[in-house]
Amino acid sequence: MADHGRYVILGSIDGLLAILGVVIGASAATVSNSFVINAAIGGAVALALTNGVGSYLAEGAVEYQKLAMLSKPMLRSLENTHLEREIKRKILIDSFVHGGSSFAGSLVPIAPFLVLETHTLEASITLSILTLVVLGTYSGRLARQNILSHIIRMVGLGIAIVVIVVALGLGH
Repeated sequence: MADHGRYVILGSIDGLLAILGVVIGASAATVSNSFVINAAIGGAVALALTNGVGSYLAEGAVEYQKLAMLSKPMLRSLENTHLEREIKRKILIDSFVHGGSSFAGSLVPIAPFLVLETHTLEASITLSILTLVVLGTYSGRLARQNILSHIIRMVGLGIAIVVIVVALGLGH
């Protein structure tokens, strides 16, 4: 799982904060939870697909460049080898992890709109910040660094996003 940790963190942050921005903006535009949910789920699906496909394309380019560089000194193609099969497997798994983490992270700010009747935006922001604490903890453990500094960076990023979106007039 550590090999895919970057995509878990990256995808989760992407999904959580991008869709939190959608939720804040949609909440300001309507009083209907169903409108906010539909807008956020549409964004979540689009983000998950673009992150998954984007990772597939980017990882494919990088990994096949590495394979080509390995082929040169060997004076032979490494196509249809065990190494190429492993590269294809890695690219596919990384893509699913990135896209899946994006979608999972997107569900966090949507959840309060599915289960609560009132104070949904406040609950969404609070749940998102608490999830960033969990991601910061995971990031710090993965990096074997100070967990508190990772938590502060994650939460700081989340708060900055909320402040910017609201300051642009997109929130209540």
